[in-house]
Formats: sequence, structure tokens, C-alpha cells
Amino acid sequence: MIAEAGLAALYLAAALALMQLAVSLIPSLAHQAVAVARPLALAQGLLTAIAFLCLVLLFVRTDLSVALVATNSHSAKPLLYRIAGTWGNHEGSMLLWVTVLALSGALLALFSREMPQRMLNAALGAQAALAIGFYAFLLIASNPFARLNPAPAEGQGLNPLLQDPGLAFHPPTLYLGYVGLSVAFSLAVGALVTRDVGPVLARAMRPWVLGSWMFLTLGIVAGSYWAYYELGWGGWWFWDPVENASLMPWLAATALLHSVSVLAARGGLRTWTMMLAVVAFSMSMVGTFLVRSGILTSVHAFAVDPTRGGFILALLLLYVGGALALFAWRAPAVGEGARFALVSREGALVINNLLLSVILAVVFLGTLYPLMVEAATGEKLSVGPPYFNAVTGPLGLLLMLLLVVGPLLRWRRHDAPLAKWVAPSLLAGAAALVATIVLAPGMALLARLGLSLGIALVPASLAPLAGRSLRRTPLKTWGMAVAHLGVAVSVIGMASDSAFTRERLAAARPGEQLAVGPWLVAFNGVTPVAGPNWTALEADLAVTQGGPERSLKPQARMFTSPVTETSEVAIATAWNGQLYTVLGRQSGQRWQLRLWWKPFVTLIWLGGAMVALGGLLALIGHGWTGRRRRLAREAIA
Repeated sequence: MIAEAGLAALYLAAALALMQLAVSLIPSLAHQAVAVARPLALAQGLLTAIAFLCLVLLFVRTDLSVALVATNSHSAKPLLYRIAGTWGNHEGSMLLWVTVLALSGALLALFSREMPQRMLNAALGAQAALAIGFYAFLLIASNPFARLNPAPAEGQGLNPLLQDPGLAFHPPTLYLGYVGLSVAFSLAVGALVTRDVGPVLARAMRPWVLGSWMFLTLGIVAGSYWAYYELGWGGWWFWDPVENASLMPWLAATALLHSVSVLAARGGLRTWTMMLAVVAFSMSMVGTFLVRSGILTSVHAFAVDPTRGGFILALLLLYVGGALALFAWRAPAVGEGARFALVSREGALVINNLLLSVILAVVFLGTLYPLMVEAATGEKLSVGPPYFNAVTGPLGLLLMLLLVVGPLLRWRRHDAPLAKWVAPSLLAGAAALVATIVLAPGMALLARLGLSLGIALVPASLAPLAGRSLRRTPLKTWGMAVAHLGVAVSVIGMASDSAFTRERLAAARPGEQLAVGPWLVAFNGVTPVAGPNWTALEADLAVTQGGPERSLKPQARMFTSPVTETSEVAIATAWNGQLYTVLGRQSGQRWQLRLWWKPFVTLIWLGGAMVALGGLLALIGHGWTGRRRRLAREAIA
């Protein structure tokens, strides 16, 4: 009965979404319509949450009478992976998508009480329209609760590459980011319908953009580290199409975040903000289509279904096409708002937006171009790191250069000297550049400039805090400083890994010693081991870097359900980087060992976490400011 209860909850939620949309189509009764739409949205969020919890319970119990459980689970699978396996497949991941979408609509209805009633009514209607399409997709083409009769004796199991704690964290955070952008989209639609684009809208939209951007950042960082240690390639970003599918909405959300700040603070960039809100959610839809349609070949493509890709494509064309048509119709009436000089905080943010938009276009074209060529000619092409690095690298350096100066500029027009604040950054960057030329003459130009600009950005990130009482500095200013510092830390890690990584591939006998970078690796042999649902050959490595000896045990694992071989890396982390080890195949009395020394690679993920933390601080800061503003108005009234 659990599956039937979950399915019934989905049908009821879909019916409530239809009612919510119908109510929103009565603009003359906006106040009354909102009063009805709010409980409908709240009930919808509750019902989808119940449906999702029902599916989780089915996976926990390994109910093999449900087709999805039988196909993607196994009784011997550990509890964590039974729970996380709920969304490690097509139907479950889309139910998670719909659940987040409905809960987002519920939160919009619950907390957006300061918005004009007509705008909120239209926004709730747009959110309901989005939900209806995805309810239809689940109920018609992708039912997660379909029964299997007769039930098999045992399930097929989860893809072993997904049997990792990363599955419990990476997809949900990404989905919170993806679908959170739906609210910004709905608010933009509501503003365009009512022709009411201004600071009130921006203040309502900003928490959603900040929250979505923060979760997208966490999801991308977690996914990068998961792929780094799980796939055994020693890389943290491959420009894989599915990686790009998560990067594109992040780029659009980053641009939207800066644009909505201008709209909230100064009333400018009205049309541009509306456009970015549409583009950001469009990129989420494009990413969903690419990942779930089966038209891509990707190491990350674990939940594809070509037969249902057309449905998602139809939804994408309907929602994105409709929003763009609405934008084209209403944009002339919106206007650009307050004007500003080129040399100003707003001017720097506009340039920031343009650079991010160009990078987004480059990634979008590089990801979709092979598909378009194949569809037109049947020829298979691949666009990989050489293209993306060559084009996005210089644009990224320009963005970093802008980050050094932009936050120091004044609003409207900047006419004060900057030398006092910029000088520390210029000196730090110049010193780093000279040091790399002297100490690492063979360093690639892009890595050299990236490292220099990353170091230059450190003092620039902290400059907005200079001369202030740190205890009285607003949290949003702290958030900006921490996020920009996180960018600097990540870029330093990327450049260091790119320039200074050392790799060694060896065929070693037990008892041999190998050296890679500053590490000495003693290969003691290989022994068989067994886990809950796998067996493995495990290498015993004793590693040292001039200090205490550590033991590393990389594995070659074999899973029986489904039958799959994987490489489980072993990593030694030090203050200055990581030793990355992989066990290969046996050849006679020798074993293949692949060793990497990756200096300061951990800074990549540390910086990403700092960027997300900066978003959280800014979110709390803006929330606190909004609360104080609301209390002040109530006191006056």
C-alpha cells in the first residue's frame, strides 16, 4: 500500500496545482486569489514530500514488487545506499526534482507576504504551471511507483559507481540549486505580467537566487571531489557534458545574483535581470534534458532514458519559449531603470555579467555543437578540454582582474582614487608572477597568470573589510569578502594542480619502493578483502613525506550485482597537497601502480566551500536586513 499511497499523493498534488493555476488566472481578484493559492501551494508541497518519503521507504524495505526498486536496489546493499539509491535512477531523481519544485512553491507562498498581491498571484500561477508539466511527466511517462508482477527474488542492484556517500549529498544539493531557480523564474514571469519590475521584486527574488546559487556551488564542488576520487583519473574537472550541464545554470545564477543586487540597491538593470532569471532556469531545464534524455554519452549518465527525453524537451520548449515570448512582449515597458557611469560599481557588475554570459555561451555551444553536427550529418564529434580551456581560461582571468577592482568602486559614479586599495593586490600579483618566472620557468602561461591573479585577489577580497569595525560590518559584506576570497583560493589550487602535478606509472613487485614528488612509496603487496556486497584486491602501500609513515590501501573492486569492476583510490592528504594512488592489473609478479603528487589541489574544494559559505552569510545578512526593515515599518504604522 505504500506505493499506492505515494502515487495517490502525486495525483492529489497535480490536481491542486491545476486549481492553483486556475485561481491565478483571475487577476481582478488578486487578493482573494492569493488567499486561496497559498494553502493550495502548501498542501501541494506536503503531498509531494509524502510521495517522496513513500519512495524512500520502499527502497529502505527493498520492496521488489516495485519495478524501480527491483531495477535499482538489492537486499545486500548497505542502508545508506538504499536511501540514496532513491534518487540514483531516472524516476526517483525526477520525483526528487518535483518534490523540491513543490516545496519551493510552498515556501514562496508562505514567506512572500510583502510582495504586491497581483505580482505574487502571477508568480504562484507560473510556479503551478511548471509543476503541472512535471507532474504530468511523472504520472504519464515516468511513474516511480509502478508495480512488478511477479516480484523477482532479488534486485539488480545500484550502479557501483554510485555506491558512495557522494550520492547522498551531490544530487540533492544540485537539485535544490536547479529547482530553486524556478522561483526566480516564476517571480520574473509575475513581474513581467504585472509590469512591476523594481527593488521590491529584486528583494523578493534575491534570497532565492542566493540560496540556489549556494546549493549549486556546493553540489558542483561535491560532485567534483566525488569524481576525483571515484573515477580514478586523478582529475577534478573533465568538461564532461553532464558536468557542463551543472556549470551552465551556475554561471547564469552568478550573473543573475550580481544583476539582482543592482536592481535591489539602485533600481537599475531591470530588463537584464528579467532576462537572466529566464536564462538561469532555462539552463536548469537544458541540463535536465541533457542528463535525462540519453542523447549524451557521459561517465556521469547513470539515469538516462531516451524514450522519455522527448517529453522533457517538450516541457523545455513550452516553458522557456513561453517565458521568452512574454519577455519580448513586456520588455519595452519595463525599461532599464536608473542610469550609471561606466566607471562605477554598477558598471563593473555589467562587465561581470557580460563575461559570465560569454563563458556560458561558450560552454553551451561546446556542449551542444557535437549533438547538432550529429543530428545534421550523422558525424560524431567530441569537444573536450583543449577547446574549453583555451576559450574560457582567458575570460576567467579577465573576470578575476575585474574582481580585484570592482568591489572597491562606488555606486553610480566612481571619482575617488583607488591606488591605496589596489596597490597591495598589484604588488602581490606582481611578486607571484616574478616568482613563477624565476622558480618555474616551464610553467604554462594560463596557469602562471591564474596563480598570479589568484594571489592578487586575496588582498583585494579583504579590502572591503579594511577600516571597518569587523563586529559591525554587515553580514552581506562579509559574505562578499568570503566568497571572493574563496574564488582566489580555488584558482590558486587549480593553477597549482595544473602546473606542478607529478605522475608516475610503474609496474612494481612487492617490496619495491617508488618516488613521486616529495613522497616515497613502499609497495608491500596485494591481499584479497571482502565488503558487504563486493570483493576486492587491496594493495598495501606505506607512504612518507619526510614525516610519520602512513598506510594507503587502494583497491580493485568487483561487484556482483550488477557485475562491475571499479578502482577505489587511496589518498594521503598533507598541508601542501595530496598523494593519489590507484591499483591497476597484475602482470606476472608485477602490479600496475599509478601515483600522482598533486600540490595544493585541496585548495580547489576548500575555496568552493568558502564561496558557498559566502553565499550563506550574504543570505543571512539580507534576511536580517529585511527583517529590520519590516519591523521598522510596523513600528511606524
